[in-house]
Amino acid sequence: MKDTISIFGGSSNTVLVEEICRILKVKKGNVSIGKFSDGEIEIKINENIRGNDVFVIQSTCFPANDNLMELLILIDALKRASAYRITAVLPYFGYARQDRKDQPRVPITAKLIANLLTRAGTSRVLTIDLHAGQIQGFFDIPLDHLYAINVFADYFNSKNITNLVVVSPDVGGIKMARAYSKILKGSLAIVDNRRINDEEAEVMNIMGEVKNKNVVIVDDIVATAGSLVEAAKALKKTGAKDIYATITHPVLCGPAVERISASSIKELIVTNTIPIDKDKSMDKIKVLSIAPLLASAIERIHNEESISILFEQQS
Repeated sequence: MKDTISIFGGSSNTVLVEEICRILKVKKGNVSIGKFSDGEIEIKINENIRGNDVFVIQSTCFPANDNLMELLILIDALKRASAYRITAVLPYFGYARQDRKDQPRVPITAKLIANLLTRAGTSRVLTIDLHAGQIQGFFDIPLDHLYAINVFADYFNSKNITNLVVVSPDVGGIKMARAYSKILKGSLAIVDNRRINDEEAEVMNIMGEVKNKNVVIVDDIVATAGSLVEAAKALKKTGAKDIYATITHPVLCGPAVERISASSIKELIVTNTIPIDKDKSMDKIKVLSIAPLLASAIERIHNEESISILFEQQS
């Protein structure tokens, strides 16, 4: 029975789950997800999955706490239904920004989430573009970390943008920006900013040549878009031409959409690791599907094959 693959999805990103199932030609698992009158989550698996290799797909995006609890309860239900192996597929790993003690008396919530997933019964984790690479070490179970870089690279190569410079919006994103500059055959620049609070950042310096060049800002998460918009403003003031932003996870909370709409960013390219509400969609946002990448990884994990081939172009 372990040769039988089952794919279940929570309620956070149903369109992505259905697309993955179509690619793999696998019927979506039959599960009932609801709530009791007091708000507690109610889950029931409506089919026999005893001995199956099960993949459960859920992004822990807004509402993060509900989606996280739903995932944990779903994993527990699958474990008690005697699944052979349970792989938690988290296209977006929430709480990843709380990955270290950078102030006194604060939690390392990313480690807590890792512990919760493991104790719930997860055998393996599959995720994309973690906010901090060290989170992989928080797990005592295997974790496969995919990168969206090739999805974005295919898009930009099709646009044939010349005179390109890849920009990291902060010093911490240099490694990612360097990988993008290599695959897109562009130069590299860095925005040195000072974070004022969770929603605002102040640009101090721009390291690298951006004048009269087309810019691609790369990052893993866009939340309130404060630092992203400030970086675009500073780059434009320095003489940059067209400004694109490539962000894997479109959290887009608070004033993000309004800020991006009014900014000098020509196009914001994101993936569907997090679904974008219709009221948040606009002409500037281009959504690329991550489903083929996840489907390939799921198939390879099920067949006990290496997934390194999925991101070999980065080397």
